[in-house]
Amino acid sequence: MNLNLEGVHRYYDLGTPAKVLDNVRLRVNSGGFISVMGPSGSGKTTLLNLIGCLDMPDFGKIFLEQTDVAAASETVREQIRLHHVGFVFQSYNLLPMLTVAENVLLPMQLAGVRKPEQAERCHSLLRLVALERRAHHPVTILSGGQKQRVAIARALANLPGLILADEPTGNLDGTATREVMDVLRSINENQNITTVLVTHDPMVAAYADELYYLENGQLSRSKAP
Repeated sequence: MNLNLEGVHRYYDLGTPAKVLDNVRLRVNSGGFISVMGPSGSGKTTLLNLIGCLDMPDFGKIFLEQTDVAAASETVREQIRLHHVGFVFQSYNLLPMLTVAENVLLPMQLAGVRKPEQAERCHSLLRLVALERRAHHPVTILSGGQKQRVAIARALANLPGLILADEPTGNLDGTATREVMDVLRSINENQNITTVLVTHDPMVAAYADELYYLENGQLSRSKAP
């Protein structure tokens, strides 16, 4: 999926207007993998929320392929979130009362995927993240790295063209971090899924093809990590 941000501004009213994103421009070609670094509170999560149709800019355009999602109706934005964008969060956001497979199946059920295809796709995704033997286990017994790999499988459930990963290794140790990043990199390369990743970890940022830095509302291309 091609991604293009044109002159994006986002303000928050904290008594006085605070400029979070200031005339941000970004282009990521289909299949690209970029990382975004910057201080805490610099707007990295806001940037992902705007791209993922979870928030709206005050000004500017955000194109996913040919659709300006900043100007789209909420119905269109909802369909984009469900069918075209996969989210990976630092805290996993798995449903603890469900099994591994049930967490992965949930987005397909919401999207109306046929049951035979749900089962086949779920098995394929869990095999992709090396957790097929854990399919019927409760997610509460998994390690942090395993939970994040389940979250990645869930993000891929509806075959998105774009993955947005917000500090996906922030709660993981070094070994689990490498395992999760190897999975994300492999998915990007083998399935041509555009990936935008936010991180504080230079080692994690180094998995990307391009590194950007966000500070004082300004997004700038950095040297190779």
